[in-house]
Amino acid sequence: MTPATYRVLLCDLRTDQLLDAVPVSGLSLDDYIGKAGSLQATIPLPNAALAARVRAALVPGRTAVWVERGREIWWGGVLWTASIQSSDRGFLTAQVQAGTWDTYLDHRLLYDTQEARGVDQFDIARRLVDYVQNTPGGDIGITYGTELSGMPRDRVYSRYDLPTVRDLIDQLARVEKGFEWRIASYRDPATGRRVKRLQLGAPTIRTGTSDIVLDHPGPVMSYTWPVDASGQANAWQCRGSSDNTNQVEESVPLVSDLLVDAEAVTAGWPRLDGSSDYSTVIEKPTLNAHARADWDAARSPRTIPEITVHMGRAPLSPALLGTTIRLRIRDLWWPDGLDARYRVVGMAITPPERGRPETARLYLEAP
Repeated sequence: MTPATYRVLLCDLRTDQLLDAVPVSGLSLDDYIGKAGSLQATIPLPNAALAARVRAALVPGRTAVWVERGREIWWGGVLWTASIQSSDRGFLTAQVQAGTWDTYLDHRLLYDTQEARGVDQFDIARRLVDYVQNTPGGDIGITYGTELSGMPRDRVYSRYDLPTVRDLIDQLARVEKGFEWRIASYRDPATGRRVKRLQLGAPTIRTGTSDIVLDHPGPVMSYTWPVDASGQANAWQCRGSSDNTNQVEESVPLVSDLLVDAEAVTAGWPRLDGSSDYSTVIEKPTLNAHARADWDAARSPRTIPEITVHMGRAPLSPALLGTTIRLRIRDLWWPDGLDARYRVVGMAITPPERGRPETARLYLEAP
């Protein structure tokens, strides 16, 4: 089987105009639901001509990076760092690191107070993206749809807090009956254009209509199955913004109701306390909704198994994020066999190189 061909495209972040396509080595890329993805690669600079091309195209904070596998877009994001390195023999390379499009929202602050009353949470998220892209120089071409979650929210975001837009969307999503979001990268099959699209799903992002079956032994080369109680808690309280308007008195934060899982304690579990902070939340009902969501997550922390799949033996692509797979394992740990369904919430791709097969590490959660 012919190894897949990967190509890195360097484009202008605002216009998406192609600046150059460059050879890379040591390429690794990942993408997730719920957190930012990243790319690392090395660009060899064997001659003056290529060095001049790369020097012109690599502008951290201004250059967009797309990764093609064949003709398909498999990753997209913003170049944030570039490091030129010279060996003791004078060989030059450029080490580059980029983050998925959502990392741009980490670099955008809310300078104007925004208010929403009874607005669907998806529309609030889209309004925040509009705020970013309607400022001069802020439009990087993020598109979105018109789907609704059916969950109206009341939110006031104060310009005096100077929050990042990424944090505001994350906080909006991490609440009782919240949602998941990411910015997907793909090529429009009709126009051939590269697309950055805000993807929203309540309560979760789900894609695909049929399960992909993965077996170990088989396409699944290896796996890691963590069991971790370090973040587990059966009692929870959230802190919000200061509720004290009297400047003479000591300022104290707004706090949520204290939530305790009495059934777990009665069943023999020790008391395990946890807390979280939402410094921009000024209303107790909203803070209580955050507390309930965080408490639910902490009582039964997600187990995120990782499986490494041989790409030559299974039909995988980044479009699988949000889809359900059927995983079957039979070994010493599961002598009777594991046969269960899991949702793909993350994917890390390692292209083939120097006899190393093309692999994908999938991060899973129970659907």
